[in-house]
Amino acid sequence: MTLLSEKEIVTVFERFKKANPEPKSELEYKDPYTLLVAVALSAQTTDKSVNKATRELFKVADTPEKMIELGEEKLTEYIRSIGLYKNKAKHVIEMSRMLVNEFNSQVPQTRQELERLAGVGRKTANVVLNVVFNKPTMPVDTHLLRISPKIGLAEGSTPLEIEKELVERIPQEYMMHAHHWLILHGRYVCTAKNPKCGECMINDICKHNTGE
Repeated sequence: MTLLSEKEIVTVFERFKKANPEPKSELEYKDPYTLLVAVALSAQTTDKSVNKATRELFKVADTPEKMIELGEEKLTEYIRSIGLYKNKAKHVIEMSRMLVNEFNSQVPQTRQELERLAGVGRKTANVVLNVVFNKPTMPVDTHLLRISPKIGLAEGSTPLEIEKELVERIPQEYMMHAHHWLILHGRYVCTAKNPKCGECMINDICKHNTGE
């Protein structure tokens, strides 16, 4: 496959930055705990469907204690519209118990501690570290896994491979917002079906790797 040069990578992120200087997560949240829950619920589903469920959920359970009190059975009623809702409800309740029992009800600020929590993998930990704790992490979701090789930003077939290459190749000055720019690009422009190449601001730089 063909990879972008260092100069081309800078050009890509300068264009993203100019178009959207302060990109934000599309998940709705109030604090580190509600973001953690929202990200855990977002696996294999859309941010839009998660937001629809959590708007009502967070009115009654926006702390680990309130979530435990709500209980797994009632939690499932709020998130039934989300994929894998039974497993996710179980994880959210157990995660909340761990936060209360081991972290004084506070969301930890290291990847290692976050990944100890039920239902929290590397991607979820990276999102929380980036969005609420302002760490320059690189959460790799299905969008980044798909578009990074296509554009020529990174080579790899697993989230960890792509993450390591992106962290290595993207200049530090863009790392704080890089994953948001890429997620939004994959979600709205470089879509899996019928990508909008004619509207793409990096079409002239993109390597258009096919993955074959």
